[in-house]
Amino acid sequence: MSYHPIVGKRFNRWPSIYFLGGITITTLIGCPLYLYFYGISWSGFLIFVGMSVLTLLSITAGYHRFYSHKSYQAVWLYHFLTLGFGAAALQQSALKWASLHRSHHQYVDTEKDPYNIKKGFFYAHVGWILFWIRSVDLTNVKDLQQNRLLMHQHRHFQIWAAGFGVVLPLIIGFACGELFEAALFGIGARLFIVFQVTFFINSFVHTFGSQKYGKTISARDNWLGSLLTFGEGNHSFHHRFPNDYRNGIRWYHWDPGKWAIYLLSRLGLVWDLKRTSKQALALF
Repeated sequence: MSYHPIVGKRFNRWPSIYFLGGITITTLIGCPLYLYFYGISWSGFLIFVGMSVLTLLSITAGYHRFYSHKSYQAVWLYHFLTLGFGAAALQQSALKWASLHRSHHQYVDTEKDPYNIKKGFFYAHVGWILFWIRSVDLTNVKDLQQNRLLMHQHRHFQIWAAGFGVVLPLIIGFACGELFEAALFGIGARLFIVFQVTFFINSFVHTFGSQKYGKTISARDNWLGSLLTFGEGNHSFHHRFPNDYRNGIRWYHWDPGKWAIYLLSRLGLVWDLKRTSKQALALF
């Protein structure tokens, strides 16, 4: 067993509660007030959008499909940037993230599922982070522990997170003369968006939608869920075929991670993209 919550052991994780609470208040109250009184510069807007996209892609295409499911291979530079902007999401190291996610797939909808939807929408969304104490065992990611760069990110996560998630947007903001906007939108609002997008994968698409690829587990396919999760909404498909580099298999399915991976493959930066066979898909 690689991971399981200590059943019935609630614990208020106050640092996480204060941090997420502060990010939420800053984004939902501070950002609208700033926009109302001052607006936002093009520099501030581009820092927010650029950091948000890079961070989300590093989680969905990187932490998730690359490290957790090994859906393709990539050059060293891709590892570096994915680990850097993945750390900027402040969702722990790629090693811990992949361990939790592999346990989710192995034990989905059971007590050993780290974000078990059967414990409720709030629990799966964020409650498991804020109000639950758990033990963690990294034995299910021994393959990833052979990656020296990934292990450096794991051991020095605070440095990676601060460098890519805080220092980088502040440097860009300072260079553009928009230091405060870089902090407010490039760090605060960006983190709020990234958190909610990631949390919706555990909650929304395990609650709403169709179950074309299997009704024995809670994972579902939902077009709205794809929008809310930056392309991870075809979750019934994903749980049936977790090693496929795509989440949305149709060309029109919203899946920025799929498009980014394919584009990088055309540039020779990633390769060995795993796809579900037409024969396997025909069964559904």
